[in-house]
Amino acid sequence: MGSDHFMTAAVLLRHGGPDALEVRGDRPVPRPGPGQVLVRVTAAAMNNTDIWTREGAYGLPGRPEAEAGWRGPVDFPRVQGGDIAGEVSAVGAGVSGAWTGRRVLVDPAFYADESEDAAPVGLLGSEADGGFAGYVAVDAARLHDMSTSPLSDEELAALPVAYGTAMGMLERARITGDEKVLVTGASGGVGLALVQLAAARGARVVALTSGSKAEALREAGAAATLSREETDFRRRLDEAVPGGLDAVADVAGGPWLERLLPALRDGARWVIAGAVAGPVVPFDLRRLYLHNLSLIGSSMHTRAHFAQLADLARAGALRPRIAARYDLSDIHAAQEEFRRGAHIGKIVVTP
Repeated sequence: MGSDHFMTAAVLLRHGGPDALEVRGDRPVPRPGPGQVLVRVTAAAMNNTDIWTREGAYGLPGRPEAEAGWRGPVDFPRVQGGDIAGEVSAVGAGVSGAWTGRRVLVDPAFYADESEDAAPVGLLGSEADGGFAGYVAVDAARLHDMSTSPLSDEELAALPVAYGTAMGMLERARITGDEKVLVTGASGGVGLALVQLAAARGARVVALTSGSKAEALREAGAAATLSREETDFRRRLDEAVPGGLDAVADVAGGPWLERLLPALRDGARWVIAGAVAGPVVPFDLRRLYLHNLSLIGSSMHTRAHFAQLADLARAGALRPRIAARYDLSDIHAAQEEFRRGAHIGKIVVTP
C-alpha cells in the first residue's frame, strides 16, 4: 500500500473524449469495508464498455442519443476497468484472513439478487470504481481463487468482461457441442472468446471477420472463416455450414441481422451482446416467427456463468490471446489502439 496511502489511477472526470480521462498519482488507496477486501491490481484489460462509458454512448430509453453509462447515469469521478486480476493485500471486517496474499480473479458484475442466475445490473468501473488503478476495494463474494491457475495475471485479466459476456451468450442461447454457430466480430475481445469457448464445447464455429485475421481465428478454434468483404458471401456460408446455422453469436449488430436471418435453420437462435456495427436495425419480423427463431439479448454473465469461467481458468482449459501491453500511465495510447481495431485479442494495462 505504501506509506503515503496514495496510488496512481486513471480517473474519468466526465463523459467525453480522451481528455475526460486523467491519470492521477494522488488518488487515495481505498479502504476495504465490512465484507470487502483490498486487491492490489497486477493486470487489467480493456473493453468496449470502457470507451462507451467514457463517451456516454449507451443512450437512454426513448433517447438513443442521450449521454449515459450502460445502466444510466455515472457518478464522477470514476475509476474504470471491469477486468481485474491481482492479489489480496488486506481484508475488511468479517472476511477470512486466509484470503490475504491470494492470487484472485474478480467478478465485475453487480447482480439483481443473491441467486446464482440473477441478472447483472451493474459493473465495476461503471457503477463502482474498477481496476485502472493500483488498488481496488471489492466485495469478497466477487473473488475467485486463482492460486492453482497456470494462466498469467495478464491472461486472467483478459477473462472477466469479454469471456464472461461470451459465456453468458453461449449459455443463454443453449449452444451445445454438436451445433453450427456463426460468430460476428470474431477478432474482437468478446468475438475471440466466443470462438474459443464454443469450439471448446465441440461446436462447429464459422468466424466472421476481416480477411487478414483469418489465420488467428483458425488457431483459436474456428472451423471456417468468412471475410466481411466477401463478394459471394451467402454461397461461402452455405459451403461452410450445409443445412443452415443453428445459432449466431453476434457482437456487431448493424446490417448482419437482416443479411444473415435467411441463413438460419428453423428453430435457430440469434444471441446478441453488442451493437458496434449499428444499434438500430431493420429486419422482417415474419422471418422470425414463421421460422420459430429466437432473438436473445445477453448482457454480461450470471454468477453461475462466471463460476464456470473461473473453473476453466483454474484448469488452464483456455488461453486468452494478449494483443498488446501498456503501462497504466499510457492508458490513452492503449485506448487509441483499441479504437483502431487492428488488434486480435485483448489489450492489457498494468499499474
